[in-house]
Amino acid sequence: MTGLTFSEKVLGAKSGMDARAGDIVVGEPDLILGTDGSTPMAIDYYEAMGGGAVVAPERVLLARDHYAPPTSPATQAFHSRMEEFAAAHSIELLAVGDGISFLVALETGRVASGHLVIGGDSHTVTCGVAGAFATGVGSSDLAAAFKTGKVWLRVPDTTRVDLSGVMATGVTTKDVALELVARLAGVVSPFTALEFVGQGVRELPPEDRIVLCNMVAEMGGMAGVFPTSEWASDDHAAFASTVSVELGEIDPLVALPHDPGNRVPIGDALGREVDWVFLGTCAGGRADDFREALRVLRAAGGIANGVTVAAAPPTAAVRAVLVEDGTLAGLEAAGVLIAETGCGPCCGTSGPLPPPGARVISTANRNFRARMGEPSIEIMLGSPATCAAAAAAGYVVDPREVA
Repeated sequence: MTGLTFSEKVLGAKSGMDARAGDIVVGEPDLILGTDGSTPMAIDYYEAMGGGAVVAPERVLLARDHYAPPTSPATQAFHSRMEEFAAAHSIELLAVGDGISFLVALETGRVASGHLVIGGDSHTVTCGVAGAFATGVGSSDLAAAFKTGKVWLRVPDTTRVDLSGVMATGVTTKDVALELVARLAGVVSPFTALEFVGQGVRELPPEDRIVLCNMVAEMGGMAGVFPTSEWASDDHAAFASTVSVELGEIDPLVALPHDPGNRVPIGDALGREVDWVFLGTCAGGRADDFREALRVLRAAGGIANGVTVAAAPPTAAVRAVLVEDGTLAGLEAAGVLIAETGCGPCCGTSGPLPPPGARVISTANRNFRARMGEPSIEIMLGSPATCAAAAAAGYVVDPREVA
């Protein structure tokens, strides 16, 4: 019999089964994450299932991160519903401003190698950076997990993403992620785990790896993982495929509207006009991302006339670091609008938001039509340096040419 993949090992351990790709297993998550975009509906399902006690409230973490702050009576009601539910069942509920559910879970040590993590946000896959099997689920599955402490999952196939080489100067992991979205989306199945391996992994600082796991959702995968010494696939496991990526061959990239896989080399996007720029959120919100954006803005002489720049730190911890080292003050002094911590501007649920017809470039992970709340805008995606360089010029430029 062949060896086991990472996913087969973790899902087998959590279900008590000899789990193989294609099997359906019922396992116990180590962490169950809910957001204000998923939890209110999950509570409805939960009550329709008969309610009762939440089986493992200590394994549940709820976040008010999408409607942060709430902008209407309806979204305020979402928060009130979550407050009542959390209080009734002794569940930890993050406040508005605490940050994005899965990033807070990573920061606070709630996720470890070999864990099973589910969440009502497709970007829960980000937790794979810690060596966990992490995947997004619907509100009905979230409700069932509240009620039973368990989740059913199909064990995925595994595609190995073999990274080699070293990124060239001026290239970032966001560029690597956009390349992988273009190569994998629509190719791998929704029941595929992407496993990042190879010599190139050792060249990526741990925080840089967050971006790759985060955008597994856009790559079309069910989960993404950086294996650890404790939890890794056997050499003779059955892999669906291997994708090889030479990091040194990747240039800065821009994803054109309206698909994160519609990437082109920076040279093919030069001159495209920009009048609104977004920095931050879960795909572009590490402290170093904001520092790099500020460096580029200063080197290029500031924000161009007619361009609006907004920034949203992803967690309170990141925000605190940016306050302490002066980065946030520097961005504000440059004219950047600082939004509440969380997901709001990225998904169009809380401002500041682009006006109709805006031409946007963003560090986020998605540029689908109406992603930021307005169907008429056009959104491009790029690295923090690419976005900041465009903010300074008023159009796309090569960030490598900004000193």
